[in-house]
Amino acid sequence: MGRLEGKVAIVTGAGCVGPGWGNGRAIVYRFVQEGARVFAVDRDAAAMGETVDRVREAGGEVCTHECDVTDTAAVQDMVRACLDTYGTVDILVNNVGGPRPGGATALSEEDWDQQIALNLKTVFVVSKAVIPTMESQGSGAIVNIASTSAIRWTGAPQIGYAAAKGAVVQYGRVAAVELAHKGIRVNSVLPGLMHTPLVDAVLAKTQAQGDVQALLARRLKRIPLNFMGDGLDTANAVLFLASDEARFITGTELVVDGGMSARCD
Repeated sequence: MGRLEGKVAIVTGAGCVGPGWGNGRAIVYRFVQEGARVFAVDRDAAAMGETVDRVREAGGEVCTHECDVTDTAAVQDMVRACLDTYGTVDILVNNVGGPRPGGATALSEEDWDQQIALNLKTVFVVSKAVIPTMESQGSGAIVNIASTSAIRWTGAPQIGYAAAKGAVVQYGRVAAVELAHKGIRVNSVLPGLMHTPLVDAVLAKTQAQGDVQALLARRLKRIPLNFMGDGLDTANAVLFLASDEARFITGTELVVDGGMSARCD
């Protein structure tokens, strides 16, 4: 029996900007491998094409739903659609997010607002829509994808992203204490400098003038294990926290960064 056998999971950000193991795609894949039925959500249905192909290869069950999770009404409709399809929600993974470059003075106010809405408000809005179902059944697990940017300087000035992800961590701690007596656990996963399709498609342009190899080399120097993880490493951490193996774990963070945040330099 799989570690998530019989569970229903909503995973937001289930698509990817390119081929390979993005966090959302990998989470969906590992969940179905372990027996979950997954309601996969992304604002771009086409971005979930490879996700669905991977699930089919694994013999799993997934239902896709197009939704902009910055839109509260659309989120409410999305959760209702999941309940209509599967009848419940046992696991929620809040995986939507992304950085925009800019430090304390360079980042525009418009970009600041966008970063808070995308990286933080989405966690609040989606969780708020799902929690009543978990409360009614007396159980549930919420895993929020934050970032090591929440706790450390990670090599690029992206203050809106860092501030929002730091708030995601604190949201998880506060919500965990509030919801614990209702049987709902809330935890965060903090990926570090992973090599996901986002690096090649987006970050190389904003952080290295399009030079992917230069960016990868610079990031690798910060990682004590001397290799970069990918979306599957994030997914395995999420899987653990979502499973009953983590039944006594709530209000905490699991860092997945090859030892980077343990360094003092």
